[in-house]
Amino acid sequence: MAMVSDFFVQRLKSWGVSRIYGYPGDGINGVLGALQRDGGIEFIQVRHEEMAAFMAVAHAKFTGEVGVCLSTGGPGATHLLTGLYDAKLDHAPVFAISGQAEATVRGASYQQELNLDRVFADVAEYVQEAAASAQVRHLVDRGMRIALARSGVSVVILPKDIQKEPYEEPAVAHGFTRSGIGYARPKVVPYEADLARAAEILNAGAKVAILIGAGARGAADEVAEAAELLGAGVAKALLGKTAISDDLPFVTGAIGLLGTKPSSDMMTGCDTLLMIGTGFPWAEFLPKDGQARAVQIDIEPAQLSLRYPAEVNLHGDAAETLRLLLPRLTRKADRSWRDEIEAGIAEWWQTLEARAMTPADPVNPQRVVWEMSPRLSSDAIVTSDSGSCANWYARDYRAKRGQMASLSGGLASMGAAVPYAIAAKFAHPGRPVVALVGDGAMQMNNMAEMITVAKYWRRWRDPRFVVCVFNNQDLNEVTWEQRVMDGNPRFDASQDIPDVPYARFAELIGLKGIFVDDPEKLGAAWDAALSADIPVILEVKTDPEVAPLPPHVTLAQAKAFMTSMAKGDSRAGHVIAETARQILHEVLPGKGS
Repeated sequence: MAMVSDFFVQRLKSWGVSRIYGYPGDGINGVLGALQRDGGIEFIQVRHEEMAAFMAVAHAKFTGEVGVCLSTGGPGATHLLTGLYDAKLDHAPVFAISGQAEATVRGASYQQELNLDRVFADVAEYVQEAAASAQVRHLVDRGMRIALARSGVSVVILPKDIQKEPYEEPAVAHGFTRSGIGYARPKVVPYEADLARAAEILNAGAKVAILIGAGARGAADEVAEAAELLGAGVAKALLGKTAISDDLPFVTGAIGLLGTKPSSDMMTGCDTLLMIGTGFPWAEFLPKDGQARAVQIDIEPAQLSLRYPAEVNLHGDAAETLRLLLPRLTRKADRSWRDEIEAGIAEWWQTLEARAMTPADPVNPQRVVWEMSPRLSSDAIVTSDSGSCANWYARDYRAKRGQMASLSGGLASMGAAVPYAIAAKFAHPGRPVVALVGDGAMQMNNMAEMITVAKYWRRWRDPRFVVCVFNNQDLNEVTWEQRVMDGNPRFDASQDIPDVPYARFAELIGLKGIFVDDPEKLGAAWDAALSADIPVILEVKTDPEVAPLPPHVTLAQAKAFMTSMAKGDSRAGHVIAETARQILHEVLPGKGS
């Protein structure tokens, strides 16, 4: 008779699971034994359970399938939490498997015994610990179905002894339940009357702005047609980076602190706002109350009218809802608003180029991404870590149609770029993958996962895998937050980090390393990295004092910045010089060196 663990693995296969990211431990050895006996699910051994959870999130984001991760109980289970919160906040379907101390010792303060159902209660849409063999069938079925249906986290906890018990099907009797496999996402669209109300508002607007997020993925054509009819511009929340191409002349790019001036100007000047599949959180970058009439489309009803009060809230899938809405929209005869938006975007790309090409000491970090962007093929996948590199990812990476990209959005966790990239490569082994990583995140946990890359890269059909490390020996995002948000000088004790030879580390573990400290050699370095027949760490020595300038500098930000300089910032002279040089190059391109 098969053990519970054998049935468990078979049931996962029946749900379409083909890969699990995890780390072994005695609390989950029963399931690992079943995976070994079955051989039908690929097990990817990571360096840390948090990374396994991040990889499961990325698998979900880049495939639309449920991502699956596994850990032992106790500390292995608690290590999963950060990655699972990333899934929760970014609405990614993830199924987590955790071991547990034997059921016979539960409640006895046994080694590695934790009340894991309570530990996971906040992060999970569904969490249950198995107590009997006949229970396992519906735990898998319900957990998978809920993860898919609610785009969230499910956790199934398996005590060690339960894993090794003989499996028994639930009886056709009182006290048992018999579940089944399968879930088909429904077509969710609003009522005709609500679509008519939405169209009336959008058609009445003279200056329409569109804001899209990750929920607009798969609706690029519909969004573009709506923008064309309404004479609108399209701004993108960070998780919607590749939802529509940046090459379109009406796409204003990112919004928010990491955003663009055209996006900011459009939100300031619009009289009508259409939000599609976005939970963009920063109210100060949206129109003022009463300024704009709003329509919102979202598949998640809890997101409707949450960030900006909408007159019409359309609960529905983005593409399906737009297809029903488009025939009701009338083409704007007056294109002056659209012309203004397109002129601003054209000027903005020139501004970004001027900023990127501004000399720095030694390499301007903006130029790193500016040089990368045109070299990426249309099938490239890009991941970014949180931190200052996310600024350059948001602004200087010009996404093309067909590309995919993501990062830890709602959680904004450090350490996600490399595990995201690894999962992207396993999901799409024939596509080139690039991860943009700050040196702080690289030291925190991403270096360890390069060992995972070294272990598995030969399985990938296309070996192109580039991790670009911004080596500035500074926890740069926090440094600028200390200066601009808090008005404090850089706190050297918290911000200085060691200078690590990342390119040499790559070579030490059998990969390729490229080091750049000359901006004129950056383009050739990208060419070499993107054509290599082995994974690469591209280490660039970047200037930490290149300010991640917001789209508009507020008076409060300027005062806080100058206050931090006056308080004795150890790098004040260099900071002021670099900031002045950036602004001068923006106003007078080529004149500020």
